[in-house]
Amino acid sequence: MIIKYISFSISIVFFSFIVGMIITALIKKTNFYNNQLSNLNFIKNELTNNIIGIGVIKWIVRNTFFKFLNQKIKIERKINITDLKNIRNEMTKSEIDHLFAFVFVLIFITILYFKQNYLFATVMLLVNIAMNLYPSLLQQQNKRRIDKLIFKFKN
Repeated sequence: MIIKYISFSISIVFFSFIVGMIITALIKKTNFYNNQLSNLNFIKNELTNNIIGIGVIKWIVRNTFFKFLNQKIKIERKINITDLKNIRNEMTKSEIDHLFAFVFVLIFITILYFKQNYLFATVMLLVNIAMNLYPSLLQQQNKRRIDKLIFKFKN
């Protein structure tokens, strides 16, 4: 039974990636995206990031097939400020994609909760956190690092 819940949750979360990309594409040119969403920073403290396990997600992204998913988010040896800004924009897009995907799956979780299917809702929530929320938090952490590099280039 639990295997069924896990596999269905993974399926919904993978589908949510597409939903997140569509929503981001629709709002990308708006002021809301450029002013509010592109500068989100939920966790500013690196210690907190480490405590909640962002480092584990970073290792998974670096050392598994996930490293091949978004090739635009790579820093080459020789880099300039324009490249850094482009990478930051791609990170922002990826972060927002994952956030919208996270919210999309929360709708399913809420329905399961109201149907009193607590185990399924919990499994889906955990999968959603691991596959949508944590990658978004990882992008925020990486954006902070990129922002420091951009600041160094400017000075």
